[in-house]
Amino acid sequence: MRNKWIVLLCVGLLSIVLVACGDEGTTENQGDEDAAGLETNILTIATGGASGPYNIIATTLADIYTTTFDVNSRTQTTGASAENLNLMADGKVEMAFVMSDAVSQALNGEASFPEPLEGISQIANLYPNVVQIVARTDAGIETIEDLVGKRIAVGDQGSGVELNARALLNGHGITYDDLQVDYLGYAEASDGLTAGRIDAAFLTSGLPNASVLELSETLDITLVQVNEENITEIAEEHPYFVALEIPADMYDNAEPIPTAAVPNALVVRSDLSEEDVYQLTKTFFESLDTLVNSHQAAADISLENAQEGLIAPLHPGAEKYFNEQ
Repeated sequence: MRNKWIVLLCVGLLSIVLVACGDEGTTENQGDEDAAGLETNILTIATGGASGPYNIIATTLADIYTTTFDVNSRTQTTGASAENLNLMADGKVEMAFVMSDAVSQALNGEASFPEPLEGISQIANLYPNVVQIVARTDAGIETIEDLVGKRIAVGDQGSGVELNARALLNGHGITYDDLQVDYLGYAEASDGLTAGRIDAAFLTSGLPNASVLELSETLDITLVQVNEENITEIAEEHPYFVALEIPADMYDNAEPIPTAAVPNALVVRSDLSEEDVYQLTKTFFESLDTLVNSHQAAADISLENAQEGLIAPLHPGAEKYFNEQ
């Protein structure tokens, strides 16, 4: 009898162990089923210059996407907006940070886009790209009108910086024929100012710009003013321009500097699935705290303003997310 009870006790204990193992396996499988995933295996994000906010924020975002969805997400350093939009239209990148003026011109086949681009949808409006015109103080440049006859870096050719520099100059009756133009990105323009090869540069980006910060610490610079009334007139033809100030002490400047700004946009390929873009949009907005830690400019991104002033059609996946909110 004693042996019989021992056998029954062992069978009972074995049953408990098997049930426990079974429950653990069920939980693990359920977790796998609930894990987020994407239909695409590669997610390349086109950015801009290596030291610009686009690249810094996008690098953090790519790491988040890689960890969250177990995909090969990476950034591609480019000449910025115009190149990014052409890469997307050619199906070579899945996502891009771009300026709204470049999106408008791309969709309408204007400026550096000989014909309208297709296959581009928008996820959201982001932070404002602030036109930061930096001049060597010894060049005697204080307003945008003072740029006439000077050696000016206007950004990489065809970039968003260059496109809005051209529009802003034209709005003040200034053409490239009135300047000595160099097509230089952030780093090259910074080097040119330091070496005295150029007098001023357009370094349009979110605030603060790393190149401008470095220049403010190593060179006597002046932040060039753009009159608010002129921006209002220019906005009648180019509605993406808004008046904005560079805050005091941003770059050791004692007073706020009036200038112009153009909103940034986060765009994706239109042929990405609704579910993929829904997940990408959701993760983007749920990761804003982490993005702000990577660059201060991301602090101006908000869910409340994400759909204001959209230029490209809103992707259905992004629309699904916004509707849930």
